[in-house]
Amino acid sequence: MLTFENDTVASPSPVPVTEPESSEHKANTGATGLEDIEMGASRVQVDDKRIINCRADLNQLVPFKYQWAWQKYLQGCANHWMPNEINMTADVALWKDPNGLTEDERTVVKRCLGFFSTADSLVANNLVLGVYRHITNPECRQYLLRQAFEEALHTHAYQYAIESLGMDESELFNMYREVPSVATKASWALQFTKNLNHPDFVTGTPENDQKLLRDLIAFYVIFEGIFFYVGFVQIFAMGRRNKMTGTAEQFQYIMRDESMHMNFGIDVINQIKIENPELWSDAFQEEVIGMIKKGVELECQYAIDTMPRGILGLNAAMFKDYLEFIANRRFAQIGLPEQYPGATNPFPWMSEMMDLNKEKNFFETRVTEYQTGGALSWD
Repeated sequence: MLTFENDTVASPSPVPVTEPESSEHKANTGATGLEDIEMGASRVQVDDKRIINCRADLNQLVPFKYQWAWQKYLQGCANHWMPNEINMTADVALWKDPNGLTEDERTVVKRCLGFFSTADSLVANNLVLGVYRHITNPECRQYLLRQAFEEALHTHAYQYAIESLGMDESELFNMYREVPSVATKASWALQFTKNLNHPDFVTGTPENDQKLLRDLIAFYVIFEGIFFYVGFVQIFAMGRRNKMTGTAEQFQYIMRDESMHMNFGIDVINQIKIENPELWSDAFQEEVIGMIKKGVELECQYAIDTMPRGILGLNAAMFKDYLEFIANRRFAQIGLPEQYPGATNPFPWMSEMMDLNKEKNFFETRVTEYQTGGALSWD
């Protein structure tokens, strides 16, 4: 059974490349799928495929080279859910009760919804406007399309929760431009997507290929793999105390999606490293280590800002330990040495959040076996 702590083994190993491409090929930019149709052109062979800088026809989905990408697409489709399936009645009553939550608890809920309501839009924009253009493999693109839909679904979930609770929608959705600790995380991520979004940006040179790889690490490893987890813990801690259970259930489904997004992105990153080993230089590895450490620093500050006094049995010091533990996992997943020796997980119950193959979730609010036809196995 897949658990949060064991997400390093969530998917098959990337495919090794036995014959590197020529330098002439690597100087070319990749296909887009919008090239003119060439009558009589040869059919795509497995060995023609590459994650980036591939010249093969991207409209020919098969034969598959990266089975892990196709499997994640199928798992995502089996993983379908909708926000309005989740009962928010108890949350509404608790939120409207002046004695239902403390002010600190209300701040945590608002900060989480405020950050996440924009965060998934930023991820979707990066995918659709940047990453998708430069990933030159159709089965990976197929998953990216599913991920883009899920990012929209998550934004829908936050809007549904905000509207159900009668919150000030403009305050929550504009929080990334008003609250410093929220703004800092969003601004940090946006710097990595600007190059990819530029209409003149193309891969095919070591410098630009590293820019793409840097963006993938920033969004998959740090933004989705570190920046989301303080909020997840805070909301789940409330749900475990029978508070805001509908909102917590929404977040449980969202975290399941996001874990798959992250593991897909890590597979893509590792496959690019295999196919383009010159990109993974010592200097670039040191830069990536610095990026991840900066991400931990920013998320620690977010934890302090959202709960300066500590609530729900949580405090900022515990989050520092947790984020260092998570960061060590991320380092290992992309083949880098752990940077926080002895870091431990103060929230072992987080593993329950990924375990949805049961009759009911830990809030006991609704059946969580939502996979279509029982098609999704997490064993």
